[in-house]
Amino acid sequence: MDGSDSSSNDNKPTLLERLSMMLLREPEDREQLIALLYSAYQRNLLDADALSMMEGVIQVSETQVRDIMIPRAQMDVIDISQPLEQFVPFVIETAHSRFPVTDGDKDNIIGILLAKDLLRYYAGKEFDVRDMLRPAVFVPESKRLNVLLRDFRSNHNHLALVVDEYGGVCGMVTIEDVLEQIVGDIADEFDFDEDEDNIIRQDGTHWRVKADTEIVDFNTALGTAFSDEDYDTVGGLVLNAAGRLPKRGEHFLIGEWKFTVLRADSRRLYSLLVERASVPGGDEEGHKEGVQ
Repeated sequence: MDGSDSSSNDNKPTLLERLSMMLLREPEDREQLIALLYSAYQRNLLDADALSMMEGVIQVSETQVRDIMIPRAQMDVIDISQPLEQFVPFVIETAHSRFPVTDGDKDNIIGILLAKDLLRYYAGKEFDVRDMLRPAVFVPESKRLNVLLRDFRSNHNHLALVVDEYGGVCGMVTIEDVLEQIVGDIADEFDFDEDEDNIIRQDGTHWRVKADTEIVDFNTALGTAFSDEDYDTVGGLVLNAAGRLPKRGEHFLIGEWKFTVLRADSRRLYSLLVERASVPGGDEEGHKEGVQ
């Protein structure tokens, strides 16, 4: 057997060696670094997921907390004055693992309640909310995400309250929010492919609709007559009917149409399921009803 092929294979640089050779050419700025990573991707040294995550890591080092935080108005909080019977259903409905606890208003946050601590209440044990609270962590809105992530890891915290230059609470941020900047949003069965149309007919009576679909296009596709004077998109139409940012699974009757939220996060709507649903009395102003 000829050993020449074996010898040539032994001398062939490994994946790590090839990548190291490319990185030895030190980039002088961020743009050159990204160009170098793209070159590695084109040479099949990195796959698409690895490239995306590396770009996310670079972006995290340049992004501030204010850019990704959940705004104060959209924070789900518990007031310490509320009886357990009142806020436990709220905890179940929102399905968060951690809740800021306030005493009066959102500027006076006295601690963090972990949803799992409510198991003592369900077990029939003595339960005092104040005794269950974990210390609240406050960070400035100008803090860099890479520094925040390091703090989350070292202090074993998963949530921080964001304060402005005057010390007022302006939002909150979780470790999941930071990690999403690196790995991207987690797709689910209700996600659209970027190349798909904004409106997809599922069957004879149901349509999947991107929330950023223009109302004019929606009216044309479904034969509706919604006004676009106050809002331009279907998402804006639903937000107006809800009076807040709705959560996944909630549905709203607007005129003769039922809009169910398929996908949403703490900041925006992404997709909706639309079907015709006659409303008794023909309430053109719209009726909203949340699904529990």
